[in-house]
Amino acid sequence: MRTRAVPAALIALALLAACGGGAEESNPTAAPTSDAATTTAEASTTSEAATTTSAPDPAELAFAYAEAGPYPVGVTTLQLAKGPSVEVWYPAVESTTGTETYDVRDFTPEAVKALLTGDVPATYTYDAGRDAEVADGTFPVVLFSHGFTGMRLQSTFLTSHLASYGMIVVSPDHPSRDLMNVLGGTASGDRADSVDDLLQSLDLITAAGDDPASPFAGHVDADQVAAVGHSAGGGTVVGAATDPRIDGYVSMASGVRLGGGTDATSTTAPAPLPDKPSFFLGGSVDQVVPVEEATRPAFEAVPSPSLLWVLEGVGHNGFDDFCTFGNGTGIIGVAEASGLGPVLDAQPQLRTLGEDGCVPPAIAVDTTFPIVQHSVTSWLRWLFGVDAEQVGLDASVADQYPTPVEIASK
Repeated sequence: MRTRAVPAALIALALLAACGGGAEESNPTAAPTSDAATTTAEASTTSEAATTTSAPDPAELAFAYAEAGPYPVGVTTLQLAKGPSVEVWYPAVESTTGTETYDVRDFTPEAVKALLTGDVPATYTYDAGRDAEVADGTFPVVLFSHGFTGMRLQSTFLTSHLASYGMIVVSPDHPSRDLMNVLGGTASGDRADSVDDLLQSLDLITAAGDDPASPFAGHVDADQVAAVGHSAGGGTVVGAATDPRIDGYVSMASGVRLGGGTDATSTTAPAPLPDKPSFFLGGSVDQVVPVEEATRPAFEAVPSPSLLWVLEGVGHNGFDDFCTFGNGTGIIGVAEASGLGPVLDAQPQLRTLGEDGCVPPAIAVDTTFPIVQHSVTSWLRWLFGVDAEQVGLDASVADQYPTPVEIASK
């Protein structure tokens, strides 16, 4: 029985991928003197030069928000009344220091964890202070929804980054599809349940903001809320966006798959689609949720305003932390280093799923993470009114990155 259980666990494991100032006006009836004319001409030249000098530089705009923001990051773990854990990243006080590390194997059942013993990286580390004091001020809320066989920490490269720009990011585990329950055979696949997880997480952080005894008391701006989702989480955030409290959403490596799809990759969109701003990101080499079958049709179907970015050479796991595991080959690399390669060789489709976005033709995530960090941060700052106009999101920046980006808007 054990030899039959190992491939079953790895099948589920490999599905991780499915995770100017004005001048005084002269008298129009009086002829200007020669000096006045010269002065006017000089002023005009100076004005033109200033205009030319101050024109935005696409190369700078393209990475305007790629570096960490002005706030140190705090992180804490809460829990929904229904059970799932919820990770919260937030702007912390200036004195905050420290790092946080998670091990993906800790989110697998004990029987699977016992198999993953290979001496290769299976952890992700980022700057944050556990339970640090919240910074002064009130901050908008970003809800994050992980993908199939993901977990609440799966895209920490992005969620912690958003917190550094003054956002409270709230990410629940979805037991209906998270890594622990898929590998344990207890995932229900109930998409409505994941939407409920997300909305209950919004209730949770809103209540914390109203509770004088909570560290978040007075810091939560529940009037500004967005949702960000990866893969199956893209469907979750579209469903959640029908809630009037949510102002807009970001869908990464997701969309509406034409002709159906598996529970791991398809999304169920509400009808009608929420009439709210949206931003779709996809990778050109994503074979789990192909752009042309899912992401682009979703962009074309939703109401305006909407934005579409397609990153050349990016695969499905280009929007989560997982390609940093297994020496760059993802969870498959962890399995191979644990002596489980022959099982994967016997079922090559599993290797394809587990490595999507981690191995060629996909480019390194170290190259693409800053692009994702900038674009999502910039779009959310615009949605929340921090920036009056979108910064570095239009077609002028498309050729400013190490990999080309197709940009469309409506």
